[in-house]
Amino acid sequence: MLIDTHCHLGAEAFAADVAGVLDRAWAAGVAHVVVIGESPEAAARALLLVDTYPRLSATAGLHPHEASRWATDSERWLSELLRDPRVVAAGEMGLDYHYDHSPRQVQREVFDRQLGLATAAGKPVVIHAREADDDVAAVLSNHAAATVVLHSFSSGPTLLRTALERGHYLSFSGMVTFKNWGRDDLLRAIPADRLLVETDAPYLAPVPHRGKRNEPAFVRQTAEQLARVRGVPAEQLIQETGANARRVFGARVSA
Repeated sequence: MLIDTHCHLGAEAFAADVAGVLDRAWAAGVAHVVVIGESPEAAARALLLVDTYPRLSATAGLHPHEASRWATDSERWLSELLRDPRVVAAGEMGLDYHYDHSPRQVQREVFDRQLGLATAAGKPVVIHAREADDDVAAVLSNHAAATVVLHSFSSGPTLLRTALERGHYLSFSGMVTFKNWGRDDLLRAIPADRLLVETDAPYLAPVPHRGKRNEPAFVRQTAEQLARVRGVPAEQLIQETGANARRVFGARVSA
């Protein structure tokens, strides 16, 4: 069960050839793709894809770049979507202090609200953390019951320590294949039952595809690199991460 747990398949970059992208994914052994709905529009596109292609599932939430859009009807919108069985997680949500497209206080408030809604709905949360490790850890500390996936993980020791102590899941993208990655010690520190793989497509294409549009088929290169670093057979790591994805996102990802 090779599962791409984080893909922006509804992005404009895929508008012309979604069917071909998915055909290549299935040929590469990908069993399921989680399509990220990081805004109301992206969530709507994700659900349209899920209705067309049965080996997909969706998420819904508000990215920190979009946090300023949170309004009086946003809570109802997200609460309703989190009751939809096609939606397997909330997010991506979190904090991004690199771009600061939304004020930091607004980001923290919207992050906290979404975490509360996800926990109430019994859905896991997909977290974006960039240059905000301490505050991400602080907000998460208020939601101990949440099932947390730290996506495309590249954060420092504070958030890593928090994740390991609280049993969060850590998902890794094509960044682990880059020459400037330099964090193989981190990859070896993650318990096998907390590890996930993703593409974050169309972004972060792994070597040897770096510089091109990323796509779900390329998640295999990320899994193979993780296996090399951890000193285990690739198929073992694929089975482990697939089992973890099913545990996090539910039976739908086995479809």
